[in-house]
Amino acid sequence: MEYNVKTYKEMLIEENSRQNLVSRKSLPDELEKHIEDSRSLLKFMDLKGSRVVDIGSGAGFPGLVLAIYCPEGEFLLLESDLKKTEFLQAVINRSGLKNCQVLRKRIEEVGRSELRNSFDICSCRALAAMNVVLEYGLPLLRPGGKLLLWKGKNYLREIEQAANALDILGGKVVDIFTYSLMAERDRAIVVVEKERDTPAKYPRRVGIPAKRPL
Repeated sequence: MEYNVKTYKEMLIEENSRQNLVSRKSLPDELEKHIEDSRSLLKFMDLKGSRVVDIGSGAGFPGLVLAIYCPEGEFLLLESDLKKTEFLQAVINRSGLKNCQVLRKRIEEVGRSELRNSFDICSCRALAAMNVVLEYGLPLLRPGGKLLLWKGKNYLREIEQAANALDILGGKVVDIFTYSLMAERDRAIVVVEKERDTPAKYPRRVGIPAKRPL
């Protein structure tokens, strides 16, 4: 595990010199912060035996980090950007991770594919507002599955603004894990349970959820 974390850090620093995956200012500190934020979930939840889809994986937060620290979970990293998916796959290959795959595709398309209704957990960090991410993530979950949203200090406002989306898409906020991250306070992982099937018309076509949130 420690070898995989070390390999990931080294490859990310190297790749970040070519494309801006994380902030370049004080990179080592930023990188440690992103990793710690990602694995904070494990203080609250055990992913052993879970089938997890991470949407908008980017540089690998939180999905790749969780895959490294949870060898007994099964992870799919969903990312539409070619260079980012190539980076994620390169880390997986060099680390020899057997529990993690990468899929380069738009989230809205995957939500209408055979992968719909097939995951226990959907994780998402720093992708979009909650009312948008609900439309991305809930269709991917089986009924009873959980959508995990990494949020900052405005998480209560986002929950309030997502009331309509939760109602339409069949989700309910069932827990909020709060924690501090290094010098930052007011971090939260909002847990949304899929209570019933998401209507077949969602997610809407590519680009619409972000342009016209529910």
